[in-house]
Amino acid sequence: MSVINSQGFITDNFLLQSKVAEELYHNYAKDLPIIDYHNHLSAQKIAENKPIENITEAWLKEDHYKWRGMRANGVEEAFITGAATNKEKFLKWAYTVPYTLRNPLFHWTHLELKRYFNIDKILQPSTAEVIYDQVNSILAKKTPSQLLEQMKVEVVCTTDDPCDDLQYHKQIAKSNNFYTKVLPTFRSDELFFIQKKSFLVYLSKLGASARIKINTLDDFLGVIDARILFFNNNGCRLSDFGVGEALRIEDHTKEEVMSIFNKRVKGKKLSVTEVDKYRSFLFIYLGKKYHEYNWVQQYHLGPIRNNNSLLVQEVGLDAGCDSIGDFPMADFMSKLFNQLNSNNQLAKTITYNLNPAQNEVFATMMGNFQNADIPGKMQWGSGWWFLDQKDGMEKQLNALSNMGLLSRFVGMLTDSRSFLSFPRHEYFRRILCNLIAQDIKEGLVPNDVEFLGKMVQDICYNNAVNYFNFNA
Repeated sequence: MSVINSQGFITDNFLLQSKVAEELYHNYAKDLPIIDYHNHLSAQKIAENKPIENITEAWLKEDHYKWRGMRANGVEEAFITGAATNKEKFLKWAYTVPYTLRNPLFHWTHLELKRYFNIDKILQPSTAEVIYDQVNSILAKKTPSQLLEQMKVEVVCTTDDPCDDLQYHKQIAKSNNFYTKVLPTFRSDELFFIQKKSFLVYLSKLGASARIKINTLDDFLGVIDARILFFNNNGCRLSDFGVGEALRIEDHTKEEVMSIFNKRVKGKKLSVTEVDKYRSFLFIYLGKKYHEYNWVQQYHLGPIRNNNSLLVQEVGLDAGCDSIGDFPMADFMSKLFNQLNSNNQLAKTITYNLNPAQNEVFATMMGNFQNADIPGKMQWGSGWWFLDQKDGMEKQLNALSNMGLLSRFVGMLTDSRSFLSFPRHEYFRRILCNLIAQDIKEGLVPNDVEFLGKMVQDICYNNAVNYFNFNA
């Protein structure tokens, strides 16, 4: 079925390849609210609630997906992250868009133009000026909270350092002007970087957040306890971890880790084994705390970061030169989850895999630790980063179906810094409905749209509501 008509690219039947797929999507998925349980939105921008005003600010300022596409198209860095004007950068993106055909950027770009601005035109040099002016005229009147409400986003969970004072989350929580609930997530990465030069500076900052000077491991753990309690009292229900490198769980004692921590506080360098022992202790300590507070712990695993040192030097971290790594993950997950589970202290867990070669590894690993207490307790998360496109999502959905229970899946998230990224939930829902409709066509599942529609609703919304329990 064609998705092109005289109006433009995005139609009601975009990505839907049969009447059954259309029925599943339009009758069961389309109008569901969104729970976006992992993203990198700015709570400050939501709280201040001022219009973004310029599409370049909303689209290009922090979007490394688009940066990579522009670089691949030969665009100079000045027009990507450099000193060019907003309009100049937008025009270079418009020049690039036609070259993104068969890349998810083409789909996302036109979904966002259609859903937020009702623009049907293909973005390209011949339409760029008109679209730039039209979009900016609408953005000038739209606040972040209005953009979220427009997409029926019920919950967003931001990503927050343990030191954060959460003042903007508090401000939003006290206000009656927001349709969307904005909750923090405890992102623990910096706690693990004991080998970095910046670690001692971070310890001072962390201690200041709890008004405690950190001299010993017990001081450090006391501050962590205080910060987790603080986050919990301000609505946090999830943790996250996303360090991009090989990870190991090593045998250790607390006494060993105390000595390692003291050595580092004195400014001395640590061996690889000492770093791994410290991290192993911290993984298990934090996992127990997350279980204690009934949080969901998330692990984003598999990237190799900052590959282009010249670009990082020019642009800074998160420059868009990260890629899929090939680190072994099975042993790490097995040892960590088994140690926590052996003491009945394994929290609800979501893992995200970046290497599609390890899809079945992740799917089967999560199945090892399911139990009767919480259906779907151990989740293998949606296709992430380089895999949150049609092929990546379909592979994740198929592997999860083969190795686990797709019907218990908690569905999609944006993992985005953009307030215009929420049509990615629509993208996922259409792909899901099309996949199930194809199964009907092939005789793999019953031709019962009402029965299957309930599963679609669960995956797109209901499972997340029950799993995260944000209203508790």
